[in-house]
Amino acid sequence: MDIKDYIRSIQDYPKKGILFRDITTLIKNENAFTQCIDDIVKKAKKFKFNKIAAMESRGFVFASAVSYILKKPFILLRKKNKLPAETHSIDFELEYGTATMEVHKDSIEENDNVLLIDDLIATGGTAEAAAKLIEMSKGKVAGFIFVINLFDLGGCDQLIKKNYKVENLIEFPGH
Repeated sequence: MDIKDYIRSIQDYPKKGILFRDITTLIKNENAFTQCIDDIVKKAKKFKFNKIAAMESRGFVFASAVSYILKKPFILLRKKNKLPAETHSIDFELEYGTATMEVHKDSIEENDNVLLIDDLIATGGTAEAAAKLIEMSKGKVAGFIFVINLFDLGGCDQLIKKNYKVENLIEFPGH
């Protein structure tokens, strides 16, 4: 099964000029979603890690399933003011705006090796911010796994240039 066949492309969403890669068509199909999670689990075994983290919100769908299968703690990287306890916070640029991401200060301990999982990488701004949050918490980034790499937008290349290990399941052009 090629999970690429289960990704819907929507032109001009969320704004004109963006070609949105929609994963809802993947996760609503039990066979495609199962295959996707199995593929992420296989790729995860290439990394040395003791915790899994994901960026809000679509990354939660994939990372929580992988966390359950691999029996690893799951860390939420959330939007500003969504976590109730004390947090580390970082502001960052998106391809169509700015955002703030936070993590509970007690989620990551010194020298934890954290595997980051997300649905998609475009320009890499969110992924780089997530890595900085892990490092700000005194953890180490074990690597990244993305379901989709929008290869022509350069996000994976940016992470690799910063010496992060990166895996993805499928690729699409970003435009």
